Amino acid sequence: MLALHEVTKLFPVRSTVTRRTIGQVRAVDGVSLQVARGETVGLVGESGSGKSTIGRLALRLLDPTGGTISLAGTDVTTLSRRRMRPIRRHGQMVFQDPYSSLDPTARIAESIEEPLRVHDQASRAGRRERVVELLSEVNLASDRAHRYPHEFSGGQLQRVALARALAVRPQFIVADEAVSSLDVSTQAQILQLMKRLQDEHGVAYLFISHDLSVVRNISDRIAVMYLGQLVEVGPAADVTTSPCHPYTQALLSAVPEPDPEVQRSRPRIVLAGDIPSAMHAPSGCRFHPRCPYAMDICREVDPAPVPRAGGGEVRCHLHTTGPRLAGASVDVLAGAPAST
Repeated sequence: MLALHEVTKLFPVRSTVTRRTIGQVRAVDGVSLQVARGETVGLVGESGSGKSTIGRLALRLLDPTGGTISLAGTDVTTLSRRRMRPIRRHGQMVFQDPYSSLDPTARIAESIEEPLRVHDQASRAGRRERVVELLSEVNLASDRAHRYPHEFSGGQLQRVALARALAVRPQFIVADEAVSSLDVSTQAQILQLMKRLQDEHGVAYLFISHDLSVVRNISDRIAVMYLGQLVEVGPAADVTTSPCHPYTQALLSAVPEPDPEVQRSRPRIVLAGDIPSAMHAPSGCRFHPRCPYAMDICREVDPAPVPRAGGGEVRCHLHTTGPRLAGASVDVLAGAPAST
């Protein structure tokens, strides 16, 4: 459904006085990622790592600086807005905040019907029937169709956003932090709904989140992003139980465990400092200023992706130097600095 190949996105930085370009933010740097039909790929990383930019590039809401983007089998990298219009129905988006992504002056029925009207699908009566059908699919009563967004809770509005995304029967949906603003019980309901809709309609998801505990429960594969690059990609079970990259290990160590005994016995890896500026990215491996295993080569050479055990790939010199093999991660990373 989605294929990104060496995609790069640069944002110019302009002086507030002269408005001249004084630098560039490398938000996405050479990312290659695929999402198969009916698959869920979780994209995780800290704020500012480039996750949302990837989601917008995937649907051509942003134009890439370099690389190629294929959506539903069509190369959309350089298509004009007119030629993109019929392709957009194949890919839709659910944004993080439904309060801002839904028009507060429009009734719920109007927001859900809008994609059908834009893509000229069905008659007026047919569109109304489709709205009722979609509300039923997301477990909302049809008598709420004529209410306004402020009359709904956050979880109900996210259901409305899902209904709107499903209106034109897309094959691919980007969910950008779709449950991060909801409480835990509502998160579980929305995730169960997304999974049911996937089973019924075969839709593929690019599920963007900073919360690995959420991503590992819904994803078939997980892609970990750091400062514009994918540092590890692999099957969800392998990435969460045998992480190969020190950054992935640190993210997993921050996920709370319901069993207090497991929580106390598990080492807590605390990374030093904050994520560097994407305008002034470190030389070599971008993670080396915060990595407890940084070597001289890490400061000088940007590591190339190498295959990891169990499938996928990892971008780390720990797996390209010496006798180490990608996948032998737990024993090596177990000696990471721990903190309570």
